[in-house]
Amino acid sequence: MNNIPKAKVGIVAVSRDCFPESLSVNRRKALVAAYEGKYDKDDIYECPICIVESEIHMVQALEDIKKAGCNALCVYLGNFGPEISETLLAKHFDGPKMFVAAAEESQNNLCQGRGDAYCGMLNASYNLKLRNVGAYIPEYPVGDADDIADMIHGFLPIARAIIGLSDLKIISFGPRPLNFLACNAPIKQLYNLGVEIEENSELDLFEAFNKHANDPRIPEVVEDMAKELGNGNKKPEILEKLAQYELTLLDWVEAHKGYRKYVAIAGKCWPAFQTQFGFVPCYVNSRLTGRGIPVSCEVDIYGCLSEFIGTCISQDAVTLLDINNSVPKDMYKESIEGKFDYKHTDTFMGFHCGNTCSSKLSSCEMKYQMIMARSLPVEVTNGTLEGDIAPGDITFFRLQSTADCKLRAYVAQGEVLPVATRSFGSIGVFAIKEMGRFYRHVLIEKNYPHHGAVAFGHYGKELFEVFKYVGVPVEDLNYNQPASLPYPTENPFA
Repeated sequence: MNNIPKAKVGIVAVSRDCFPESLSVNRRKALVAAYEGKYDKDDIYECPICIVESEIHMVQALEDIKKAGCNALCVYLGNFGPEISETLLAKHFDGPKMFVAAAEESQNNLCQGRGDAYCGMLNASYNLKLRNVGAYIPEYPVGDADDIADMIHGFLPIARAIIGLSDLKIISFGPRPLNFLACNAPIKQLYNLGVEIEENSELDLFEAFNKHANDPRIPEVVEDMAKELGNGNKKPEILEKLAQYELTLLDWVEAHKGYRKYVAIAGKCWPAFQTQFGFVPCYVNSRLTGRGIPVSCEVDIYGCLSEFIGTCISQDAVTLLDINNSVPKDMYKESIEGKFDYKHTDTFMGFHCGNTCSSKLSSCEMKYQMIMARSLPVEVTNGTLEGDIAPGDITFFRLQSTADCKLRAYVAQGEVLPVATRSFGSIGVFAIKEMGRFYRHVLIEKNYPHHGAVAFGHYGKELFEVFKYVGVPVEDLNYNQPASLPYPTENPFA
């Protein structure tokens, strides 16, 4: 995937001048050695130029890590630390930052060898707030070299997402379809997040598509599509048009991303798309998403924003699904009850017409879009990628702007069950603990749209931290709470 950043963390140790500088020097060296012994040494850079004790040291360290190509910062309190200089370093560093602190090492050296970074972290957090500087602080930010190495490694996916947002352009085509106000949200919060957006008409896209007729690259793309589909290539007659459309989108991205490094697309897919283009774009959307260029359906701008964040964190394909339908009781009793530890209300089906990457499906076939074909000729609805989503861990999530331009987000971990859906589209039987309550008191109560982004794995920890970092208020950052923890709107007598 070349549409997501690589994070390189500059490790800068700090020291309060009334503490031995050697504490920070030696602890920094031990930390770097521990990281390189467990993880990729190219993830980090050890700032050797100084231990930051003053504002002058802060400037020197800042220049050094910038010169080394660092796009993320770890401020390491080797001892108590200089609260002013260390927070100024974070303020002037343009990128995600984290603060961690050294634990004491031995009961045999608690006089000259005591660093008090446990205390220093309190002052650092207070000064960060005074300066309105955001920073990632792990759940328990104090540890020895091995502990801190793990914390820095855990910071990488969070840093990738923050870096990616700062250099992202969302390209959209067309207004939201009629009766899809749920996918319509103010774009002001995109700018607040540092994201650029380019809104286009689907007529612009149609013109570009027509200009790609007979593109000499089409046969090569068709061949690649046929190879990917294998025995699932049930609509070979539509592949040439789909290849033409894929090239149109890729060329548009290159021509329009401007000064931004990363791109996500919010695409139009109905109601006029299929009659004018002669196909549905689902399969192409799935292929681009599989390459790290998320494409949302129905011009869902915050949907593709969420997908991009998930891609940066997981370094893997994501998808966008409708939180779509309940699991029939007979299916639950036959295939889930007694086999998996979920109540009926913990389960639901996640579905979209055919936009999920083939690598995330148990098997796949190129088909027509059944819903559209109820009112249109089948031949203009070809282009969906149908199949049951492969079983495994998932994280359902979304970052959203409300109608009055407030940021809101949710995260819920669960799994796709190995249960045949007996349905159509890209679809799976999902299970999330206490989903019924989450559905009522978060998704409905907080007015979320029906689309949710899906990352394939458990990434709740990282997503939660990213959403906090970008400014989602704690009261508007929701998760599927256990039964022992009622929601504020939950009726205690129900």
